[in-house]
Amino acid sequence: MTRRAFYSFEYLKDNWRASQVRQMGVIEGNINAISNEWEEVALKTDAAIKKWIDGQMTGKGVVIVLIGASTSGRKYIDYEIETGWNAGKGLLGVHVHNLKDSDGKQTAKGANPFAHFRMQNDKRLSDYAAVYDPPYSDSKAVYKYINDNLPSWIEAAVNARKS
Repeated sequence: MTRRAFYSFEYLKDNWRASQVRQMGVIEGNINAISNEWEEVALKTDAAIKKWIDGQMTGKGVVIVLIGASTSGRKYIDYEIETGWNAGKGLLGVHVHNLKDSDGKQTAKGANPFAHFRMQNDKRLSDYAAVYDPPYSDSKAVYKYINDNLPSWIEAAVNARKS
């Protein structure tokens, strides 16, 4: 079954990498946000930004956090993670630091963005949300690995929430 996904990522630093993943075509109904749309929304109030995020999450069954060098701990990424989790959506992370950006550069591996969330049972969200790190440094191999595995990672995240 093809799932509809919400992608969470640091826009300024990882938009190019995120675009590569989003354009793989393995997720139904996944349309890239127009750059100007996020740039306009980002200038608004905190409440307006959260309302926009909530609208973008509507109808999505899974939240995929694309993890770059400085994704973890960012205010709106944390909001997206918490909102997705509380809404019962599947949740997973994918390291994208070895995908090249528009300048052909890779970046450092970022921290697990789920690790700083504490659950009511005192476990960390990282105990429940899987994070995948493609085992390659070559950008083309990383792309292929994500493309080949993303559908099964999504199903695992959705099934994990059911149990």
